[in-house]
Amino acid sequence: MRASQFFISTLKEAPSDAEIVSHKLMLRAGMIKRLSSGIYSYMPVGLRSIKKVEAIIREEMNRAGAVELLMPVVQPAELWQETGRWQKYGPELLRVKDRHGRDFIIQPTSEEVVTDIARTEIKSYRQLPVNFYHFQTKFRDERRPRFGLMRGREFTMKDAYSFDRDAEGMKKSYQVMFDAYVRIFTRFGLQFRAVAADNGAIGGSGSHEFHVIADTGEDALVYCPTSDYAANIEAAEALPHPQARGVPTQPMQKVATPGKKTMDEVAEFLQLPLSRLVKLIAIVRFGEEGKPDEFAVILLRGDHELNEIKTQKRLGEFRFANDDDIVRYTGCRPGYLGPVGLKDVAIYADHAIEALSDFACGANEAGFHLTGVNWERDVPLPASVADFRNVVAGDPSPDGKGTLEIQRGIEVGHVFQLGDRYSEDMKATYLDEAGKPQLMQMGCYGIGVTRILGAAIEQNFDDKGIIWPAAIAPFEVVLCPMGYDRSTMVKEQADKLLADLLAAGVDAILDDRGERPGVMFADWELIGVPHRVVIGERGLKEGKLEYQGRRDAEATSVPASEMAKFVQEQLSGQK
Repeated sequence: MRASQFFISTLKEAPSDAEIVSHKLMLRAGMIKRLSSGIYSYMPVGLRSIKKVEAIIREEMNRAGAVELLMPVVQPAELWQETGRWQKYGPELLRVKDRHGRDFIIQPTSEEVVTDIARTEIKSYRQLPVNFYHFQTKFRDERRPRFGLMRGREFTMKDAYSFDRDAEGMKKSYQVMFDAYVRIFTRFGLQFRAVAADNGAIGGSGSHEFHVIADTGEDALVYCPTSDYAANIEAAEALPHPQARGVPTQPMQKVATPGKKTMDEVAEFLQLPLSRLVKLIAIVRFGEEGKPDEFAVILLRGDHELNEIKTQKRLGEFRFANDDDIVRYTGCRPGYLGPVGLKDVAIYADHAIEALSDFACGANEAGFHLTGVNWERDVPLPASVADFRNVVAGDPSPDGKGTLEIQRGIEVGHVFQLGDRYSEDMKATYLDEAGKPQLMQMGCYGIGVTRILGAAIEQNFDDKGIIWPAAIAPFEVVLCPMGYDRSTMVKEQADKLLADLLAAGVDAILDDRGERPGVMFADWELIGVPHRVVIGERGLKEGKLEYQGRRDAEATSVPASEMAKFVQEQLSGQK
C-alpha cells in the first residue's frame, strides 16, 4: 500500500465534543467521522482495523465449529411480541412502521430471529448441536450517546447462538465459546479479564463478561489475586461479616445535627467513621398486577453502596422513593431516617449491619440523629437480612481463597446461558430419539466489534497518539522515506523494502506523499502504526536504515539488507 493511493486525514486538535481519549484520538487520526449523535462513518484507516478484528473473530468462531450466516437489521414486531420483549425492552428499542402501518424494529440483537430460524429448520435431535453466528449492524437508541464508539447508537457486533438438546449440551457449547473468546482477546493483544456477570435484559441462567482493563472503564471488576474468582461488581457476592457483634458500651442518645443530612456531613459532625453509621435507602416496590406498590427501606452501613441489580433480584422491580414518598410514608424529611421506632414500613437490611454495635443513625426527626444504638437492646434486627450492597476492596473472596481487589474495565464481550428463555416462548422444539418434542437449550455470545477499537485505544496510547497492538493495527509497518520524490537512492530502497515486506505477508504502507519528516512522523504516531522504518540518504550511504517501535524511546540502526527480516522478527514476537 502507498499513502498516495490511500486516504489519510488527520487533525491537530480533537472536536470540542470529544470526551475520552479514544474518542479524541479516533477523530484526530481520521478513523471515524461523526454523522449524527452516536452515529459515525468508519473512514478507511478505521475500517482497516475493524476488518482485522472481524478476521480474527471469524477464524476463531470457525475453529470452534460455529457456522456463519447473516440475519437482517430490520425485524418484524411479531417475533418480539412472542417473547414479550416488544413491551419490556424499553425506549432503547427503535420501533418503526412500514408503508402499510406494520410494526418493525431496528434490531439491537437477534435472539428472536435466530430462534425463528431454528424452530423452522431444526426438526430432529440429529441436527443438534449447532451454533450460528453473524456480523451485523446494531442499533440501540441510547438516551445519551457519548464516548464515540464506546457508547454509540449504531455499532457492529458479532453475535452467535448455540442450540443444544439439553442443559448439559448447552453448558458444553458455552464452554467452547468461552474458550474461543479467550483465544480471540489474546490474539488481539489486549489485557483482559473474564468475569461472572448478571444476565440483564437478555435473560437466562448464567453469564460471563469479557473486559479490556482500562482506568477509564465504566465497569468495576472484582477479582481475587490469589484465586480464579472474578465478577462484575453487579454480580459479586458480599459475604456476611465474619466479625461477631460487639456488646453495647454506650447508651442510646438523641443528638442535634442541624442541617446535616448526608452521611459524610453526619460522620464529620459526630466524629465517627462512616462504617459506624447506618443509612436508609427508601424505595417503592412495584406491585404485581392488581396489587398496590409498596414503600420500603433498605438498611446499609454508611460506607457501603446499594447494588441495584441484587436488590431487583431479591425484591423485584422498584424505583427510588422521592421526597414526597418519604414524607408521606414516614412523616420525616429525607436525611434523618433511622430504624428505631420506624413503623408500618417494610424494612430490609444488608448483612454488614448485623455486626454493628454502638452505631449512629437518623432519629426520624428533622435535625436529629441517634448515637450508641444497638441491635436487640434498642431496635430489633430486621427479619429480612440479605446481600444488598456492592463489595469493596478488602472484602473476603466468595471462594474463601483471599480478599477482593477492584479494577476498572470496558465490556467488549458477553456470553450467556439462555436455556429455554426464548425456545419456550417461541415453541422452538426438536424431536428426540423417542419422537417426542423437546425444547432446544440455547446460549448466546456477543462481541462488540467496533467497541474493541475504542477499548484498545483506552489501554494503549501516549501523548503522541494511539499505540495499536500489531494484530489489529490499520497497518503493521510504515515506511517513512526522507525525500522520496528527490532522491533516487531513497526511492529505490523504499520501493524494494515495500515489495519485500508485502511479499512476506507484512501489512506495510509506504508514505510517498512528500510530506516533511516532522509532519510524516506525527501522522503515523497519531494513527498508531506499531513499527516504523526510516529511509534516508545519510543512512543508506552507510548501508543502514532506522527502525523504531511505537513504544521505543530511540531508533535502532539495522543493515538495509536485513531490515525486512528484522521487521518480521519484531512482528513475530508480538503474535
